Amino acid sequence: MSGILYGYARVSTRGQKEDRQLTALTEFGVTAEHIVVEKQSGKNFDRPLYQQLVRAFRPGDVLAIKSIDRLGRNYEEILEQWAYITKTCRAAIVVLDMPLLDTREGRDLTGMLVADIVLQLLSYVAQTEREFLRQRQAEGIAAAKERGVRFGPKRIPMPEGFEELAEDWRRGAVTAAEAGRRLGVSRKTFTRRALEWGEVRART
Repeated sequence: MSGILYGYARVSTRGQKEDRQLTALTEFGVTAEHIVVEKQSGKNFDRPLYQQLVRAFRPGDVLAIKSIDRLGRNYEEILEQWAYITKTCRAAIVVLDMPLLDTREGRDLTGMLVADIVLQLLSYVAQTEREFLRQRQAEGIAAAKERGVRFGPKRIPMPEGFEELAEDWRRGAVTAAEAGRRLGVSRKTFTRRALEWGEVRART
């Protein structure tokens, strides 16, 4: 049963152009009235135009996209959407930049199997890259902290007399609340900065 050929194009920001995607979809045979263009991040599928498009799918329809990342960037969710479109909606998907990703009727069982394997492989690679990036970021932050780099908002310098009061507090000669009152800061702020000062002092 033949259906409607749809096209979906997406760019992350309004400053980006979707011209190449539109050209590829048009050359594939998608008519202008059936092309949906969305200017929104691909981090998830909470996109109004995409959701509206999926609700319009009927068995036999075909969704064409230029590349898999135009559908989204979270491959776990791409797998879910892929299964929903092809199995629940019984529509087909064609990725123009990757001919192996084509679920239209008429393809043999081997072709369908290859499409599933390729999609699973892409998902695995994307997940591995995300985990590797998180590991590198964590290592970079740890190395920066070792060098004394501090993250977060810029810290306000402590008032004059802080070090003397921090030393008195360390010796028990003054309470944190009293030291904070004298400096014009909260007890919590004084305690945190005094502990940090003590750590730096101990390393020098």
